[in-house]
Amino acid sequence: MTHYQVGPWSLQDLFPSDQAWEEALKELDAKVAAFEAHREELRADIPPETFVAWLQELEELHELAARIGSYAHLRFSENTQDPQAQAMLGKMRQVMAQIENRLLFFELWWRNLDDATAQRLMDAAGERYRYYLEKQRLYRPYTLSEGEEKVINLKDVSGIRALLATYSTLTNRYTFRLEVDGEVKELTRGELMTYARSPRADLRERAYRVLYEVYLHDKGLIAPIYQAVTQDWYNEQVVLRGYPRPISARNLHNHLPDEAVDTLLEVSRRNASVFQRFFRLKARVLGLDKLRRYDIYAPVSQAQREYDFDTAVHLVLDAFSEFDPKFAALARQVLDRHHVHSEVKPGKSGGAFCATPYPGATPWVLLNYQGRLDDVATLAHELGHAIHGLLAGHHSLFAFHAPLPLAETASTFAEMLLLDYLLAREDDPAVRRDILFKRLDDNYATIMRQAYFALFEIQAHDRFPQGASAADIAAGYRDLLAEQFGDAVEVSDEFAWEWLMIPHFYRVPFYVYAYAFGQLLVLALYQRYQEEGPAFKPVYFRLLEAGGSRAPMEILAEAGVDPRQPAFWQRGYDLLAQWVDALEADAAA
Repeated sequence: MTHYQVGPWSLQDLFPSDQAWEEALKELDAKVAAFEAHREELRADIPPETFVAWLQELEELHELAARIGSYAHLRFSENTQDPQAQAMLGKMRQVMAQIENRLLFFELWWRNLDDATAQRLMDAAGERYRYYLEKQRLYRPYTLSEGEEKVINLKDVSGIRALLATYSTLTNRYTFRLEVDGEVKELTRGELMTYARSPRADLRERAYRVLYEVYLHDKGLIAPIYQAVTQDWYNEQVVLRGYPRPISARNLHNHLPDEAVDTLLEVSRRNASVFQRFFRLKARVLGLDKLRRYDIYAPVSQAQREYDFDTAVHLVLDAFSEFDPKFAALARQVLDRHHVHSEVKPGKSGGAFCATPYPGATPWVLLNYQGRLDDVATLAHELGHAIHGLLAGHHSLFAFHAPLPLAETASTFAEMLLLDYLLAREDDPAVRRDILFKRLDDNYATIMRQAYFALFEIQAHDRFPQGASAADIAAGYRDLLAEQFGDAVEVSDEFAWEWLMIPHFYRVPFYVYAYAFGQLLVLALYQRYQEEGPAFKPVYFRLLEAGGSRAPMEILAEAGVDPRQPAFWQRGYDLLAQWVDALEADAAA
């Protein structure tokens, strides 16, 4: 049996060296130049076979660009303080912006074709490229002239993207000094947050206070960056492109109607009481009159189990194998290719992610593994993303990535497989109870917390561009926390500034609702798996294999889901309420 250890990843499958990466930039430039030569051949009566050949050429070019971009991103992620990695990332962004401009002519030509010509060419392109071409034409009302689009792309490199790189460099270099049992430890953010889940209430509080002390010290630098993000987004998406609302640009990117996202957030708002009940129960189990915001992820017993990395990997693989051996085999491929960076290091990107740059590539997974149950679940989550990418790898580069609303389907499903596997084999009542509470902790973090993050983003993207101050934005965030927690959780003043430290707000505006969307969808799918058993698997695998090859609403319709209907979202909250009922009954027994 293979033994797995914490360690770095190998990027050899992308490029064997930084020098090879530099050579690939030259190759990419040559491919772009060759494609640019087609500009003079664009016309409405283009032969279908010529059009298809151009699409194949464009796909090959973009695959090389994806390899180049991923290598620079992964090099930077493993050490954000490495000057060479910083330089490569900056160079890559500059080159990619230039290439985007050089290829813009084809995208704009396609968007502006008359419907009859576009349909003729889509029919010739076939299923491999159909959805990509259809989706491009959705942007017709919001597309500017070629000159304007080029200006935006170039200015973004030295403007908003440079600010975002500054945010990453600034926050990833933070260290946090926390006294633990008389010893002052210097910690990364990931290491610090293990203490936010400590059984000791005093340690949880001090961990959060240390976190906020560092971020608030720089709020005069960080808050203006977020203000610039919201202003840049509003100016481009609403003022220049004409989207009705800031969030509408993300919704179109996700190919979802505004109505579906609005319904998700409205139903979430109406169900805040589900998690308020859970937090009141958790306070009773912990022996507290009321939870403080410091306590919401507190373990409910002292029986915290530690898992070395090898044990964690085999638990995850066994859980996957019990569902389907193919699931486990795909996850093992990522590990055996040495595509996992799991060690904790200063300067390394915090959190976790999975990167699948192009179809057929074995994905790369970044973790900051520290041996907690949370870390085991994160491993399962990110390997779920990897499985999703591998299953969709038969599609074109333009259609294999699942859209954001479906991107969490495999990852959160994988977490649920792991937790059910652990529960079925755990004899210690205290550990079982920890796992059951963790399941609701995680659902809170993935659903309600993210829904209220999205509500905050809507508010911030409305108010910052209209002249609100950082203090105004913090007050609005504080009001949403009060609504979310009600009288179930005591929230101290520093949490009004939590938005300073949520990277998604900066890097990908309005990304976060996809977590709530995906988790509630998975609750429905997992119920079907429990009810139908093996008969469910083909339905689930077809959903994952679809990747981004069709519109999300079409993929979901095949699974009997209509996200515009409040009843769909309510089903998920009803299941969560049943879990709270069961925990309340257990606590009363």
